[in-house]
Amino acid sequence: MARRIAAGAAYGGGSVGLIGAATVGLVLAEVQLAKRQVGGGTAPVPPSANGRYGVAFAGPTDPLRFVMLGDSTAAGQGVRRAGQTPGALLASGLAAVAERPVDLRNVALPGARSDDLDRQVSLVLADPSGVPDVCVIMIGANDVTHRMPATQSVRCLSTAVRRLRTAGAEVVVGTCPDLGTIEPVYQPLRWLARRVSRQLAAAQTIGAVEQGGRTVSLGDLLGPEFEANPRELFGPDNYHPSAEGYATAAMAMLPTLCAVLGLWPESDHLDGSRREDMLPVAKAASQAAREAGTEVTGARAPWALLKHRRRRRLPAHTEPARRHGVDAADAADGGPPPSGSGSGATWRPARERP
Repeated sequence: MARRIAAGAAYGGGSVGLIGAATVGLVLAEVQLAKRQVGGGTAPVPPSANGRYGVAFAGPTDPLRFVMLGDSTAAGQGVRRAGQTPGALLASGLAAVAERPVDLRNVALPGARSDDLDRQVSLVLADPSGVPDVCVIMIGANDVTHRMPATQSVRCLSTAVRRLRTAGAEVVVGTCPDLGTIEPVYQPLRWLARRVSRQLAAAQTIGAVEQGGRTVSLGDLLGPEFEANPRELFGPDNYHPSAEGYATAAMAMLPTLCAVLGLWPESDHLDGSRREDMLPVAKAASQAAREAGTEVTGARAPWALLKHRRRRRLPAHTEPARRHGVDAADAADGGPPPSGSGSGATWRPARERP
């Protein structure tokens, strides 16, 4: 199904129907019930995390330029502090690993669907400071909830990745989260939401990898860890992640972000004990959609590498330095990890890692 969606996106095919006529009435009733319960709380306006991170590492080398694109999850809606947003967490982590300042710009828009990526990419490429070194795109949930045709969704994402890669930026895509784990959603809508979001995530993976990007499955964002700890990992509106949820998702993406920038040594060696493999891209995409935190990167066409990178705990106190007068890397360089980050891995200062 994911391959059909991606092929339709590439060659102008139509949407792929996923709901049988016999279930339409029941599903519509479930949708109305979910709408009354999801969003019952108040999600604060996402704080601006734009700024420079890791100023303690300032030197002769220019700062890394890092841009976030996408929807409310990329913007960090649901938390109140800039340092709790995924962009701030990733920027602080990059600064600590690279031992180099990182300039973060976030152009993500809450409520955005994939067809807004064209506008966001245009903003990024029009920036007079130059093309970013790396971009992270997190999008897809609103495409599912607003019933955007999957082929159109993947086509918009693929075009965005191609434009950024052509301009010279590295691109990492956090694929559509598993919407079947939102607590107020009941069966059969829960099953349907999970199926549709996973199919979209797999199709996004195919489209992004074929355009030269890498993907990370964001099942951890609204996935098994959220299902097990919904009160801790969901925000006050029961839909957007809490600070702990964003930390879990950012921690899953940080290793891939570092790898794409050459900050960690790459190896063609695949660790069988971690279920890493080289697979046809469609099969790798399908497997990644089922297992959160999985990276897919292109190899020799039509093959892709399926990797499960070892996670690192994120730096603490990640506030943008020039907005708040705080050096984000001071805490990152040896500071204690945030509680409840969702991993047993140990954060070590950048200077201690090989």
